[in-house]
Amino acid sequence: MGAGEQIFKRYEIKYLLNGEQYRGLQQRLHPYLTEDAYGETEICNCYYDTPDFRLIRNSLEKPVYKEKLRMRSYGTPKDGKSRVYLELKKKFQGVVYKRREQMSLEQASNMMNGKIRSADTQILREIEWFCNYYQNLYPAMYVSYRRIALLEKEKKEEYSLEEKSKGSNLRVTFDWDIRWRTEEVDLDKENYGNSLLLPEQRIMEIKTPASIPKWLADILDEMEIFPSSCSKYGKAYEQWKHGIMKEDIA
Repeated sequence: MGAGEQIFKRYEIKYLLNGEQYRGLQQRLHPYLTEDAYGETEICNCYYDTPDFRLIRNSLEKPVYKEKLRMRSYGTPKDGKSRVYLELKKKFQGVVYKRREQMSLEQASNMMNGKIRSADTQILREIEWFCNYYQNLYPAMYVSYRRIALLEKEKKEEYSLEEKSKGSNLRVTFDWDIRWRTEEVDLDKENYGNSLLLPEQRIMEIKTPASIPKWLADILDEMEIFPSSCSKYGKAYEQWKHGIMKEDIA
């Protein structure tokens, strides 16, 4: 382990869009933004929490500081050698700090199951400390979705893929087909689950190391699109807690 460390520090602002807003925004953003080099991706996550969901319950109370731990893959891993990320995400006074490390699914699973006790990088030591502090962490919920990420056109060629992945410039992402489940919370299991949103809804995230560009702020203001509290894990937890399943929102 130890290869593929990544550290992010940025603002992340979320918006819940209906179908009409999404289509209109696509047209308005076209002169400024274009798809990144990855195109449409499928993102799968296992969120770790305590048996009483302490982490997500605390997050939903909107404290000044909050944190979460997840294992992430891009697509469903084919076997234990497939690459995944262990991610420790913290938010303090509106700024998101994400620290993650890439490893094989087998290595990540062994670490989270307590079979590895020799963290050899700073990020892994932080994850190990996190697990020891909260104790009894387990894979509490699986959340997957499809994503398109956009970059500023004049910067698409200016930045390398590595720089883009580290959040060096403005990114706008659109997520849909968001699914969650509390059984078979393993990345290598088939991608299925309860639908989080209505069919045409999208969650948009603006990720930026600084303030939102004026041109983008003006577009959002003109279209009356405002920030919304829409954590995927948080919304999925609320649906689970209230017994709302996919047939109830379809």
